Amino acid sequence: MTSSLFRGRKSGASGGSADSGSHHVDVLVIGAGISGISAAHHLHCTRPGTSITVLEARDEVGGTWTFFKYPGLRSDSDMATYGFGFKQWTSPLTIAQGPYIAEYLRKTVEDCGLRDTIQFGRTVTSAAFDSTTGRWTVRASTRNGRTATYTAKFLYISTGYYDYKSAYTPDFPGIEDFKGTVVHPQFWPEDLVYTDKEVVVIGSGATAITLLPAMAPLTKHITMLQRSPSYILNLPSIDISAHYLNKVLGQDRAARVIRRKNIAFTRALYKVSKRAPRLARKLLTAQVRAQLPAHVDAATHFAPKYNPWEQRLCIAPGGDLFDTLGSDRASIVTDHIERFTATGIRLRSGQQLDADIVVTATGLNMLAFGGMKISVDGEEVNVADRYAFKAMMLSGVPNLAFAVGYSNISWTLKVELAAQHFCRVLDFMDAYGHDTFVPIPDNPGMERRPILDLKAGYVQRRIGTFPHAGDEGPWTLEHAYELDLERLGNGPVADPELHFGTVGAQLPPRSTTRRRPAALETAKAK
Repeated sequence: MTSSLFRGRKSGASGGSADSGSHHVDVLVIGAGISGISAAHHLHCTRPGTSITVLEARDEVGGTWTFFKYPGLRSDSDMATYGFGFKQWTSPLTIAQGPYIAEYLRKTVEDCGLRDTIQFGRTVTSAAFDSTTGRWTVRASTRNGRTATYTAKFLYISTGYYDYKSAYTPDFPGIEDFKGTVVHPQFWPEDLVYTDKEVVVIGSGATAITLLPAMAPLTKHITMLQRSPSYILNLPSIDISAHYLNKVLGQDRAARVIRRKNIAFTRALYKVSKRAPRLARKLLTAQVRAQLPAHVDAATHFAPKYNPWEQRLCIAPGGDLFDTLGSDRASIVTDHIERFTATGIRLRSGQQLDADIVVTATGLNMLAFGGMKISVDGEEVNVADRYAFKAMMLSGVPNLAFAVGYSNISWTLKVELAAQHFCRVLDFMDAYGHDTFVPIPDNPGMERRPILDLKAGYVQRRIGTFPHAGDEGPWTLEHAYELDLERLGNGPVADPELHFGTVGAQLPPRSTTRRRPAALETAKAK
């Protein structure tokens, strides 16, 4: 059903020149990475009468997969679940490199008819909601330095959580004395030549363990320098069972089975890690020891001090990292940096690592909602003070939803559920004649919990600037696909703490918030 609220141009109509005047749509999606593509697809397919525009800061779709350029860039989730549920990943690769993923995303946009919905070169700087009109006014800077203005009934933010303009590098003593080249993977120079060079990669996370096997064949020698180890899991590069399932069941049926199989495996591994961390530690470190060359000490370099899944698990597809460490071109060192020297790095142990190039794979900075300023009726919203309703809406902020994926399984699984639930919210509003929704907690003093539950440094440095989860009701954070599938996929849209209204109506005070009728509490969107 499509009410008068959603009458207007169809998906992608932008109303003339994008650099002049104001352009109105029903839903404005911010970001054309995986989350934005998912949102646009579900809106386009399930609500064909709803007009959509996607604003993308860069000149191409793909987010991470077209932004990062470092050697070996690849997924750290299996592609059967990292790919969309509505667009099968058909390559036999389980873990895919960045260019393949970027091409898959470009093809998805084309095949799903989404190209005309996207406006490139639009960096959103502010979004202001006016309750008297029930509209968002969004301003974006363009490539030519102008400001483009958009209005929309609903705002869907799918900017991820990385800061694309800055990266994290610790304040290394003496780094100014180093005569070689220092590179951060986030800003990889296209003309960097590392052939026959001495290279040191600082870091122990997914980026570092990707760079080592990718760069080693060309370097004179490459060293992975880590302060402390990470857990690493060897996954096959190609899923043999998927090959046979495709033969027996056909591609469509097999894709569904493979997706469920991989979800079940990843969830089981996570649950074992949380419920029996000692057992998980033994299993993970044992499979590493079995693959390491004899000269590499597993107890020193591959025995983390933290429990499994307190930080994200790293993947070595086909055991490429372990094979690389078996060559004479690569090595691993676990130590602390004392200082940089003119020719390399001196370690606390006294060891000197010579280097022509140092790669600081030391982490990323997080940034909430792409750094845009959000306001409601002239009052700026500090998102860090807000609770996240069902981990996808902001308390006290009308007609806004956002997508943040999982930290313990494929990102895509969560953002697809969020997009589908957002469409169900709009369907519900059509059915009951509502113009606005706004989540308001009955208990504004409930315990605050981080929206990402990892102890990784990049999370801990900035997670306080993001909205928080709560400890009760729809405000809890469920980093569990099976629970979110029930809550977001099958559960009711109506909730006593999600208030629906009409344009111009005043929100009820928190102290007098009333429960909705039982019929609405159990109603589901058509």
